[in-house]
Amino acid sequence: MTILLNERVPRTLDTLLREWTGETRRGARLEAWLFENEPARREAERTLAEAGISARLHSAYKPLVHAFLEDIDMADLKRVAVRYPVHEEADPMRFLSEAYPLAALLDGVEAVFEPGEADLTYRVRVEYTDGRAAEHEVFAPNRLRTNHLEQVDLTPTGWLKVTGLPGNAPDIDRALETEIEIVFRKVMEAVAAHEWPAAEPYAETLAIDVTIPGIERSLGYDDEVMSTREALHEDFYFSLLEFFKHRSGRPPEDRGLQPGQIVPDIREGDGDAHVRVELRSFGAPEDPHRAEQDLDAADAAPGLAQIHRELAELPGETFEGLSREGRPVRGLYRSGSRPAVLVTGGQHANETSAPVGALRAARRLLADPEANIALIPVENPDGYALHGRLCEGNPRHMHHAARYTSLGNDLEYDRGSPTYEKGARIQALQMSGAQLHVNLHGYPAHEWTRPFTGYLPRGFELWSIPKGFFLVMRHKPSWAEQARRLVEAVTKRLSAVPGLPEFNRRQIEICAIHSGGTPYEIINDVPCLLTADERYPTPLTLITEFPDETIYGEPYRFAHTVQMTTVLAAEEAYAAMMADMAEDLAVASV
Repeated sequence: MTILLNERVPRTLDTLLREWTGETRRGARLEAWLFENEPARREAERTLAEAGISARLHSAYKPLVHAFLEDIDMADLKRVAVRYPVHEEADPMRFLSEAYPLAALLDGVEAVFEPGEADLTYRVRVEYTDGRAAEHEVFAPNRLRTNHLEQVDLTPTGWLKVTGLPGNAPDIDRALETEIEIVFRKVMEAVAAHEWPAAEPYAETLAIDVTIPGIERSLGYDDEVMSTREALHEDFYFSLLEFFKHRSGRPPEDRGLQPGQIVPDIREGDGDAHVRVELRSFGAPEDPHRAEQDLDAADAAPGLAQIHRELAELPGETFEGLSREGRPVRGLYRSGSRPAVLVTGGQHANETSAPVGALRAARRLLADPEANIALIPVENPDGYALHGRLCEGNPRHMHHAARYTSLGNDLEYDRGSPTYEKGARIQALQMSGAQLHVNLHGYPAHEWTRPFTGYLPRGFELWSIPKGFFLVMRHKPSWAEQARRLVEAVTKRLSAVPGLPEFNRRQIEICAIHSGGTPYEIINDVPCLLTADERYPTPLTLITEFPDETIYGEPYRFAHTVQMTTVLAAEEAYAAMMADMAEDLAVASV
């Protein structure tokens, strides 16, 4: 075990109270923006008031949303007009995205969003049903920082404004580096300063353990929740991937990096923040306990042991690969007279509805002796185990640390290596000869942010806001016609799933407002991206994307039902299409 960092970082709120409750401060008016939840900020305001300081403490994270929740009267609203900042050092949509999901919270109220100035201030006009109107200015504190790639980001920050100081002391109006910003900076500095090996992987596990106060606030719209601790996990994980990618000399779009396992574990704490960064070795594989469930009614991700048992009960020939940590990557193939289809789930193990949807579909398909199916329900068992462990502390966080394998790579981009997780998929394709791969995925069910490196998740901006159940079709250029025919057939069947069209329409509408449009095609109420791509081994690769990463209960059951339906629809449509192609070929040869 090697320790890279082990520090306590003073809580900014406590420091502020110590500095501003003395006699020499009485009569001042103070405003501060902090990464703190509302109860803590209100309690601090009362403490400052007792010391003779008139104070208002705001959220530095998503300030416009917090302003509507805490400061702006939302009763009897008729119309809201928002002019959002547009800064030259940020994506033009940055502050519009940061206002999400305000359009949903204003349900039934006319809402208009338009670009404004670069002065980091939202300008809001609200009109009420009784004829009243009010103007508000909402400051969004940000500052420019040089990141781990030597690029400049415009990032949210703490801020302090003080007027009316005794003795005609000058006013204060400056950025205030808060403990969460300091923790992020210190971790990135410690990683950059370490002497890493010359070749990948650089470590078995790079563990970042943090306990820290912060914001954890459900918004009452779908799965939306504001969480600074979740945001810190996300920023650590992807920033460290970027750091190691840059160090290795790989281009930014490369996903073949194998740095090792990167695990930020961010827990709720009170008082000072504590951060510890260390290099750890893998122990013997251990899987977290999860209760047994009826898969058809499962309301959370089942345990890996149950998934393997359910797989073993299906008819067919079993095969397996081996994960980096030594877990089996189990699959099954059952041949039949219909065209072969490969079905996989759990490539990104924090996308939890795919394994259940895959197994439910396989049960139904394999009841037909003519079905020709290869199945791997969990391609990334190390990530699946890690996700279960992280969810024990934060069940509603995305935990993208579990997205990739313990080598730190996306197995999709492992260029055909027969070792580790990719080996199971190679076996499945060799055994089945499948030309259609139905690859079940998910994405965040609530907003995905990276506030300490510019807010929007770099490289994944399309997936930062939920937009319903999504299909991605990757096809060989010569299979374009078949790809579209398959997608149209699958989406037609999906449109009959109770509640799915309405679910999609609502999320697409809100997403479009906060992201500036819909840069994708909508077919039968399902957003779709169809692109030619030579990279995939199968001529047709149908990828599902359900916003599932943090859902439970009925939303989770809905998600894996949609995943199952997609597999069933794809297998049926593909078989019919291939039969038609064979018939056309036979006619043409006569």
